[in-house]
Amino acid sequence: MAELQGRIEEIWERAGALSPADTEAVDLVDRAIDLLDRGEVRVAEVGADGTTVVHEWLKKAILLLFRLRSIETVEVGPFEYADKLPLKKDFAKAGVRVVPGASARRGSYLAPGVILMPSYVNIGARVGEDTMVDTWATVGSCAQIGARVHLSGGVGIGGVLEPPNAVPVIVEDDALIGSRCMVTQGARVGQGAVLGEGTILNPTIPVIDSDTGVEISRGVVPAWSVAVSAARRREFPGGEFFLPCVLVIKRLTEGQRHDKAQLNAVLREHGVSA
Repeated sequence: MAELQGRIEEIWERAGALSPADTEAVDLVDRAIDLLDRGEVRVAEVGADGTTVVHEWLKKAILLLFRLRSIETVEVGPFEYADKLPLKKDFAKAGVRVVPGASARRGSYLAPGVILMPSYVNIGARVGEDTMVDTWATVGSCAQIGARVHLSGGVGIGGVLEPPNAVPVIVEDDALIGSRCMVTQGARVGQGAVLGEGTILNPTIPVIDSDTGVEISRGVVPAWSVAVSAARRREFPGGEFFLPCVLVIKRLTEGQRHDKAQLNAVLREHGVSA
């Protein structure tokens, strides 16, 4: 692995001079993408100290892949596509259920038990065991989705490729992301957390404790909590306006599974739903 990483770093330094004719570079990059595709490596993970560790060389391999491949026509039944990257295959062998209308690019990893409703998973993304990617949800490039997560209908998980050191979105195990939520730009949702419908979360959005009014973080929803979209009153020269925030309205017991009826009761008190 270290040798492959070193070779990827070396060809990255001369990326501007590469072309699809550079067969050695193509082979090296394909080896890295195959590792991602099989789930043997991952672009990012949560380290022992709780911070996100980004494996930049794998992001560089993805970026090099786009430079080293030419656009090809792909026909799937009556549909025609023109793209540089092929789609994943052999879903049944991998233990993954893929409903017609769903697609995932090669170089993404889908663990056994994953269900893709008509949805999209981009290269470099990782989706953990028994996770549901619901209808019209998208998992952007390099996003890391944990096990037993539910990405509800229309959820947008943003992708981050450039620069290589940019932190991808991470949704940890057992989280529930409500319909039409947008989680982007390296935001993070902790284990077992719930986002109410329509919540927008990115690293500029303050996450506030409803009991104390104290800002907990920027763009990070704590584990085992229920959070909803809210707004803060702010004074400007032109008048009073409301800026978005995320409000933590309930703390869950660690390890507590989501009871949909109870969650909906809590969220209805605040005018939202899961």
